[in-house]
Amino acid sequence: MEDVTDYSFRTVCKELGADLLYTEFASSEALIRDVDKTLGKIRVHDEERPIGVQIFGSAESSMEAAAAVAEQARPDFIDINCGCWVKKVALRGAGAGLLQDIKKFENVVRGVLAGTTLPVTVKTRLGWDAENIIILDVARMLEGLGVQALTVHCRTRKQGHSGEADWAWLEKLKNTVAMPIIGNGDVTEPEDVKRMFATGCDGVMIGRGAIQNPWLFAQAKHYMATGEVPDPPSVPERIALCIKHLRRAVDVKGEKRGSIEFRKHYSGYLRNLPHVAKLRAELMQLNEVELIVARLNQFCDNWPSTAETLDPRG
Repeated sequence: MEDVTDYSFRTVCKELGADLLYTEFASSEALIRDVDKTLGKIRVHDEERPIGVQIFGSAESSMEAAAAVAEQARPDFIDINCGCWVKKVALRGAGAGLLQDIKKFENVVRGVLAGTTLPVTVKTRLGWDAENIIILDVARMLEGLGVQALTVHCRTRKQGHSGEADWAWLEKLKNTVAMPIIGNGDVTEPEDVKRMFATGCDGVMIGRGAIQNPWLFAQAKHYMATGEVPDPPSVPERIALCIKHLRRAVDVKGEKRGSIEFRKHYSGYLRNLPHVAKLRAELMQLNEVELIVARLNQFCDNWPSTAETLDPRG
């Protein structure tokens, strides 16, 4: 979720029902070297609370110092990312790379605990690969250290985002440790949230599913309360939120950078709408807000009223 869960996206999710937010993950080495871009990633605002700053790294000393830097941003807690599977992180011993060395994993967590007075949580995966699933041992270790909650993406590092997340491990974890367990992986529909809670987990983390459908938080709450899946947002609602999100991103980052970085969100807001390939191609070439807004409004104004409620979930 790097370069996705920035302030503008987080506040959109918050307004649509997300109960707990996380910043983009920040490199411990960059934090302790006062890299401006990384420090910007951990900047939080009161309207986002409760929110955790997420950090990653492979050296105990750097993680301890980074935790102290992160605390200065005044989050509600600090989350250690021990689950990122991408090569540039995992193959350098950080993120999911820590699953190859549980002692190093422990030392990194000890470092963060020593560097902050804030609650500390951890996010990780089941293990490095299917032959080395160590999540139960990891959970016991973390609980013994005093970690306050554990989020588990129910895949191995080797899987990345491929295959199916194995939610059966959530029930096993609840039978192994007393600390809160948060489930993650393959949550894309309101029904998925209810099914994941049925494993006994204490919370559900939604990541990629929210990029495609930021209304998912509110939809899931409605489904949990009523048993009914709410109507999907209409095309005008989707365009209106897209524009709101874009303007918020530009307010924070400036017009050129904000509009360029926002391009990753068009596929989600326009998902599964027919005849939008040309529109997306045009939007990807624009970096002036008012031109983008005008083009989106033109598309919305020309949208057939009989097709306004196409399901964004496909």
